[in-house]
Amino acid sequence: MSSGDVLKKDDVTLDLALRPSRWDEYIGQEKIKNNLRILIEAAQKRGEPIEHVLLYGPAGLGKTTLAHLVGREMGTTMKVTSGPAIEKAGDLAAILTNMEEGGVLFIDEAHRIHKVVEEMLYPAMESSTLDIILGKGPSAKTIQLHLPRFTIIAATTRAGLLSSPFRSRFGATHRLDFYREEEIERIIRRSAALLKARVNDDAVKTIARASRFTPRVANRILKRVRDYAQVHNMTPVTRAVAQKALAVLEVDAIGLETTDVRILEAIITKYGGGPVGLKSVAASTSEEVETIEDVYEPYLLQIGFLSRSPKGRIATKHAYEHLGIPYHDKDKQGLLL
Repeated sequence: MSSGDVLKKDDVTLDLALRPSRWDEYIGQEKIKNNLRILIEAAQKRGEPIEHVLLYGPAGLGKTTLAHLVGREMGTTMKVTSGPAIEKAGDLAAILTNMEEGGVLFIDEAHRIHKVVEEMLYPAMESSTLDIILGKGPSAKTIQLHLPRFTIIAATTRAGLLSSPFRSRFGATHRLDFYREEEIERIIRRSAALLKARVNDDAVKTIARASRFTPRVANRILKRVRDYAQVHNMTPVTRAVAQKALAVLEVDAIGLETTDVRILEAIITKYGGGPVGLKSVAASTSEEVETIEDVYEPYLLQIGFLSRSPKGRIATKHAYEHLGIPYHDKDKQGLLL
């Protein structure tokens, strides 16, 4: 096993250790937590599984954690899979026929479920039945299996790619929003305590500002800052230490990474600030369209560095100012309307 594999394994272990295991440990997303609590309590009083739940929003905001908390609160078994992992109808049949009464099936990356598999889910979600076709052609037969009552919790970063029939079968749909800076600071303090890392308040604020309003990013940066401080014997972690660690990570004060800068510079220098299509931006930066759309664009839109128009993406005046590039209006304001 390489040292890189060891680090990845250690990071996965740490991520699981930092994941909240109770409602009171989960910071932020208060409206969604309250709605889910009502959903769970009402279902428990009726002695039924909760309705199917769809969670969507940018990556790293806690969709998986919420799903696990719901399963724990229901006191039931939970199976975990992902859209790409269910390749064939037989894969889905194997999963669903092994569900327990009242169990929870968590499907990550739900927008990547194959169309045939998705259509098999419809009767399973509506009436707990599964139609299996045996054979081909005129001699084919359909067998209907009755399944235990169960709940599907689906998570996706791209709800727009889910078909309308699929979305309509979820009884509760919730969008996770970016966190407030003070919430990220609370998450960092909790994680630092679990990691037994001494981090000063000013360092917590520095890490929080660079965390893209995202818990997963906050925990990742915290772990790397802790590593930097330990290697250089700089404990407790101060603002200066955090800033040095961020510089090594090539993350600036507001959380922009090298790829963020490359995206903005490509739009500004190669396409005059836009508007430009996402495929052109991807080609210019050697990044996948999906990666830009799922990982980088949500934060750039959130902080007002990027805007969408009917003609494509536009770098805003704030992006020019942050990169130190002279801004020329060129009637861009009209394109944003």
